[in-house]
Amino acid sequence: MSRRGGIGTRGVWDYAFLVLVGAIYVFLMSPIVLVVMLSLNSGEFLAFPLEGVSLRWFGALFTNDRIVDAILYSIRLAAVSTIVSGTLGTLAALYVARHAGRWKDPLRTFMTGPLLIPEILTAIALLFFFYEVGTGTDHSIAIQIGHTVVTFPYVFLNVSSALFNFDRSQEEAARSLGASKWMTFRRVTLPGIKPGLITGCMFSFVISFDIFNISLLLKPIGRNTLPLELFDYLRWNFDPTAAAIASISIVVTFAAIALVDRTVGLRSLRF
Repeated sequence: MSRRGGIGTRGVWDYAFLVLVGAIYVFLMSPIVLVVMLSLNSGEFLAFPLEGVSLRWFGALFTNDRIVDAILYSIRLAAVSTIVSGTLGTLAALYVARHAGRWKDPLRTFMTGPLLIPEILTAIALLFFFYEVGTGTDHSIAIQIGHTVVTFPYVFLNVSSALFNFDRSQEEAARSLGASKWMTFRRVTLPGIKPGLITGCMFSFVISFDIFNISLLLKPIGRNTLPLELFDYLRWNFDPTAAAIASISIVVTFAAIALVDRTVGLRSLRF
């Protein structure tokens, strides 16, 4: 009897846990689904329930030169940030994992600092720095460096995680067979850490594309990223074009997630 009761109790708790997890997912996903639905509203205002279904607001979005320019600018910023963060983050992870010695833990904390500090404080610090060196925000270099600083830890952490699980005996075997250090890295180490590198780069692209505070304080005069353009648009307009702009960000984010899943899988790596 007690045995059956135990199984039944376990089943009830498993069911309750699944219901709780499902409720959390519904709570988190409902705003995203609502925004996408509102972008398809045929009415003149952001309102629910929908008055009908139409793609007219996506047409209005892509005929708005300011919005299109903001989308292209955000993509360019995110692409450059991803390339720079991917390169620097991989090199930093290799150094910390292989050569840092007793400085490994302090360096790891330093490298992940931008994740520990509130984004707005990082933005203010960078703003003061660029004004002190005389650059200000008249050039795109300030916002590009800001995006790179914030996205760098994502590559560093993911590549470090891949290196933690990497079997170095493969490198030793390659070197013993006459491969140079560069060939060993290119043919053995890089393929081994590729899942971490791809995942880190995808995170970097998404974070850079959607970042707000850094872009708000460091953007060059007369240029807006997509989140800033959406913020400005909502100050003066309340039609479903705003939901269509938000849907573009959602599509970019989910496309990055799908790419990671198709290439390396959404599996957890030990760090």
